[in-house]
Amino acid sequence: MSATHATAALRSATIAHLGAQAPHFVIDWVDECVSTNTALMENTPADDGRVHVLAAERQSAGRGRRGRQWQSWPDGSLTFSSVWHFARGTPAPAGLSLVAGLAVAQALERFGVVGLQLKWPNDVLVNDEKLVGILVELSTGHARGLAAVIGIGINLRLPPDVRIEAQTGVTDLARALDGDVPSRPALLAAILAELERLCATYASGGFPALKEAWEQRNAFAELPVRICGDHTALEGICAGVDDDGALLLRTDTGVQRILAGDVSLRPLGGEAP
Repeated sequence: MSATHATAALRSATIAHLGAQAPHFVIDWVDECVSTNTALMENTPADDGRVHVLAAERQSAGRGRRGRQWQSWPDGSLTFSSVWHFARGTPAPAGLSLVAGLAVAQALERFGVVGLQLKWPNDVLVNDEKLVGILVELSTGHARGLAAVIGIGINLRLPPDVRIEAQTGVTDLARALDGDVPSRPALLAAILAELERLCATYASGGFPALKEAWEQRNAFAELPVRICGDHTALEGICAGVDDDGALLLRTDTGVQRILAGDVSLRPLGGEAP
């Protein structure tokens, strides 16, 4: 089967799995692109009342947070981005990466994955190992309002000899499900359906409406952590998140709101990780 026919089959299968929700989405599945987030940021579809989705078999320059590379493999990963529009005048959506992580976790739980955890602000873990990465970018300048591009990458089957730059503790769905991995169209459809449901809740009630569900899966709740930013590092106890999705860090001088940074468990004795 040619690449064009293969991706057309993947698109058709995704639409079939979406069922009655299919008209809410525009699905495009391509053989290769630079980055699904980059493609949608550079050419953001107009708001036509539907969610536009771009999935790719391969990305030549997949992107993660803070300029990192996101690696993916044909048949071994699911990488896609979707565009969510907000009404004109809406402020920048607070906590949206946390909402996306929660949607992915709840979709995976429906497939039987256990031990799922959410690492602030945008990773999904299984038993403390990274399974999913999320990148949310805001596209501005649209006459009708703000658009958010949500990029999601899921490890399905890691190659046995893979080395992932600057990452330890990485896992895949095959390990989490003892090899019984759902098809990519079924997985994509389940995540899109859950994203639509949670984004509707988010649109009406903001992040506070989903905060408790996120906190139930907080990987570092009440644990000692280190927050590494661009120029500094902070240490304290992870005290959850606030109504805007900011991390709350309990320190000797009080509780601080953390808006950006990388979170890791603080080793006993305070050694560098």
